[in-house]
Amino acid sequence: ETTYTIEELVAQLLEYARDLAVAHTDQRIKDCVITVPPFFNQAERRAILTAADMAGLKVLSLMSSNAAVALNYGMFRRKEINATAQNILFYDMGASSTTATIASYQTIKTKDRGYTETNPQVTVLGLGYDRSLGGLEMQLRLRDYLAKNFNEVKKTSNDVLESPRGMAKLLKEAGRLAKVLSANSDHLSQVEGVLDEEDFKLMVKREEFEDLCLDVFERIRAPIDAALISAGMDISAIDQFIIVGGGTRIPRVQTVLQEIWGKELGKNINADEAAAMGAVYRAADLGQGFKVKKFHVKEAIVFPIEVDFERQIENEDGSTSTKVVKRSLFALGNSYPQKKVMTFNKHVADFNFSVNYAENEYLPKLEVLAANVENISHIVASGVTAAFAKHNQEGSEPKGIKAHFNMDDSGVLTLAAMEAVFEKSILVEEEKPEEEESTLSKLGSTISKLFSGSEDKVEEGKDNKTEKSDVEKDGEKDSKPNKEEKVEKNESKKKTEDKEKNEDKKAEKELKPKQVMVKEELNYTVTYKDIPDLSPQHLKESKKKLEGINAAESARHEKEAARNTLESYILDAQDKLWQAEYEAASTEEQRTAIREMCSVLDEWIYDEGFDQDASVYKEKLGLLSKLFGPIKERVQEHRDRPEAIQALHDMINGSSMFLQRAREAPPEQQLFTDIELTTMDNLIIDVQ
Repeated sequence: ETTYTIEELVAQLLEYARDLAVAHTDQRIKDCVITVPPFFNQAERRAILTAADMAGLKVLSLMSSNAAVALNYGMFRRKEINATAQNILFYDMGASSTTATIASYQTIKTKDRGYTETNPQVTVLGLGYDRSLGGLEMQLRLRDYLAKNFNEVKKTSNDVLESPRGMAKLLKEAGRLAKVLSANSDHLSQVEGVLDEEDFKLMVKREEFEDLCLDVFERIRAPIDAALISAGMDISAIDQFIIVGGGTRIPRVQTVLQEIWGKELGKNINADEAAAMGAVYRAADLGQGFKVKKFHVKEAIVFPIEVDFERQIENEDGSTSTKVVKRSLFALGNSYPQKKVMTFNKHVADFNFSVNYAENEYLPKLEVLAANVENISHIVASGVTAAFAKHNQEGSEPKGIKAHFNMDDSGVLTLAAMEAVFEKSILVEEEKPEEEESTLSKLGSTISKLFSGSEDKVEEGKDNKTEKSDVEKDGEKDSKPNKEEKVEKNESKKKTEDKEKNEDKKAEKELKPKQVMVKEELNYTVTYKDIPDLSPQHLKESKKKLEGINAAESARHEKEAARNTLESYILDAQDKLWQAEYEAASTEEQRTAIREMCSVLDEWIYDEGFDQDASVYKEKLGLLSKLFGPIKERVQEHRDRPEAIQALHDMINGSSMFLQRAREAPPEQQLFTDIELTTMDNLIIDVQ
């Protein structure tokens, strides 16, 4: 009765992947970088992020698999990368899709940390792909070939094509057979119990396999041509041709690629793990626990994006009509991550606009349908009317409404902020430049301060202080009123001087108009039109559903482990009670009681006890181990005792020899007192 969204199913796959990593490293894992096909659209990328959120994973970044492969290739070849660009073509044929990527490597200078650094960068220049060309397509052809031959043998009246179980067995065999035929010219295919308990054998030749996939092999070249066209270059500009992915191991695929390239193909990266290794390097760079050498990655926009909005225009007859204006935001092949600002100059009131995919005439019709590139989102900007009303009263001049877009590392487009910008005139004070002193005058003043001024002033302050204290000692009563009078006069004089100085400064300043930019933040709402984001409530329910599945799975594992432990303990007890050493460590009554309990539990565990809670199995195990446990301990004691006694004998002998040498040592070499030696002698005797 339970249904699952795509995000919930992917979340379970991601949880399983994390569990494998946790089991391998024995560490808690939360951060990750996830690779996706480069032709994933905006909705698909957001869905992967949602799935990761459900799985409790923190996605540092999504990364296109082709860029991850390119990073893996470059990260161990830093010394070969310099300011001169090197163009590498990566041909990646996986299970379900094929991509051809042209990547450029060169060093660039950045100033991210306040100082200039030179680091390598890989930039995706061109991309071509076939989203259904891959090893799976060939495996399906081989499966159907095996099914056809099985039906022709007529071992059963039923059709294997109508048996899901039979076809699944043949699909598995087809995958194995395809791998074997990559290294051998022929191979005997064998499948047990294909249908109605009938087995199947067939000798398959590599030529037969290749004949089944002739139309598939004809599609190998298309992604390369598309990549070269999108990069705007000829194949002669490519420095190396690297093959990746399990599908490229098929000899016929390599033959076709060799004919296109005309030189030896590069096979110097791991065909299966290159993308994962590139992604983990990126994760180490973005995460907190590692420090790796910087390697910049710039991916390319596969589906161009534009902004569409309506504008009122006046017609010749004086009437107004609505015109849809389209502006390019991210063009085909633009690199990302990248930020862009779009300015709306004609809007003075609240308005709305759409973010859509641009025209995709360059894509085949089937690809347009598969890519599902239409509308992305609809944005409503509010607060524009109020902002213009406020600044019009202040006499400010509008300079447009700016929308800040961000295409992040994951290739996900977001609207970061919107603001209305106004130019405002304000009066500021400007001081008249004072006449500069001559260099000689400044120099003379400095010398004067060094040799006379500062030191004399310090000394004068000390002398005056001394004189004042002498006066106070001679006549304190007379000195106090005189001092106060003097202070008041000095303060009055100082205030008058300060006032005169301020008036002089004001006279020197004059007010001048200055143009400043004022930004007013606007509110906006984003509604996704491709695939709406899950509501917080839906996301909460999905997480709860997954937690329930995990709890049930954990309980199942615990139950199976407890049942297996009990079953193993029963078999172990039944077997060992017939062994001589266990018979010597127990009585006949004890052995009889244990055997009877084992017999009862053995019947129970395969009958009514087959599907019990883990606690029930643990309880039964406790009862049995209470009887058999002491016997096991006595047997273990009997096994370990000789070795322990021998170790003690060795210690006694060694200590006795040590004591004898210590007593025979000359007085000048004696390190121990008589009391210490006697104490040790008594201890040896007691232990013996």
